[in-house]
Amino acid sequence: MTLSIKKTVSLGLFVVVIFFLGGLGGVFFERFVLPALSSIELLSDYSLFKKAGERTTIINKTEQVVIREDDSVERIISQPATAVVNIVTVFDETVATKKVTSVLGGRQVETRTGVLLTNDGLIVTYTNEAPIKDGVKYSVLLFDGKNYSARLVGYDTLTNLAYFNLDENLTVPAIALANSDDARIGKRIIAIGNSFAEYQNRIALGALQNKNRTLNLSAQSVSLSEKWEGVFEMDIPNIREFVGGPAIGYNGEMVGLIGSYVYNNQTVGFILPANAVRSSYERVVANNLEKRVTLGVYYLPLTKSFALSQGIDRDRGALIFSPSGETGLAVIANSAGANAGMQAGDIIIAVDKQEVNLDSPLPVLLSKYSVGDKAEVLIIRNGVESALQVQF
Repeated sequence: MTLSIKKTVSLGLFVVVIFFLGGLGGVFFERFVLPALSSIELLSDYSLFKKAGERTTIINKTEQVVIREDDSVERIISQPATAVVNIVTVFDETVATKKVTSVLGGRQVETRTGVLLTNDGLIVTYTNEAPIKDGVKYSVLLFDGKNYSARLVGYDTLTNLAYFNLDENLTVPAIALANSDDARIGKRIIAIGNSFAEYQNRIALGALQNKNRTLNLSAQSVSLSEKWEGVFEMDIPNIREFVGGPAIGYNGEMVGLIGSYVYNNQTVGFILPANAVRSSYERVVANNLEKRVTLGVYYLPLTKSFALSQGIDRDRGALIFSPSGETGLAVIANSAGANAGMQAGDIIIAVDKQEVNLDSPLPVLLSKYSVGDKAEVLIIRNGVESALQVQF
């Protein structure tokens, strides 16, 4: 009985080994021997070897796709680049200005980059000073090499955006605006500039390096309630050559418009978010750009680090401030804020129950109002909350 069991076990092990070795041999034969034999012309017509060759081709087929970055960038900007224009300003002899690119034929000439927002020729650009209406001639160079006269149609004091319209009745390419709230640190972007004597785009590649939520376009050491606050930052070489141009995401949409200002003799570059451009553009369309409200206060945006350093028990809000501590230098005389009784040292914490914070800074909240509107502004003064009624 014992001998019979041993024989049975031995036989079973023998069968297992045969199956195992046979399986390995089958795999080896199918993967290597059959494909090799199928490559022999004499045997390739037989169905066994033909199928083996087909199976091997499907299993082992690999495909390499090499994308040259310069080619991919060229494809990305091919459409938005056609919406980038060159705005040429020619000043009459009677107009004195220091901000010129060159002097041609005795006339002062300034060039800057702009972007077509609509297919009927509405152009936006960035400038820290309102463009001159009289004594100047505006021309626009398009991507196709043609140039057309243009007229100034508005200047937004909040965002420092200037708008021009082509005089000709044309259909032109327009740029697509991204939802800049979705932009994240590290997002790859392409800056496009065009401010040369002849139409010629230049680009700079980089990434969105920072969301500077406390940078205010006032170009001062303190923020101003009438200037946009909150921008993107990207290291752009020769930033002045790109001001007014778009920063493009790799999906071809404009993440923001490039701007700059000079502070302490240094040029500060930034990207104004596309949503700020969109909000400003909507006012242009509604023809109420001139109805921007003014609160008239200088302030410091509260952050966690600033609150800790100053011993303030609140890290969100707008601290009405002047370096001297005097209300007369922190609140503009006869402004809406002054008439409402605001003082230096007050912390504005809400506007019509909307909290003032880094995501919703004071100027952005105020941008929703127009001249003639009223708002309830909640402040903290000497540790006590109180509501002020503001008439814009």
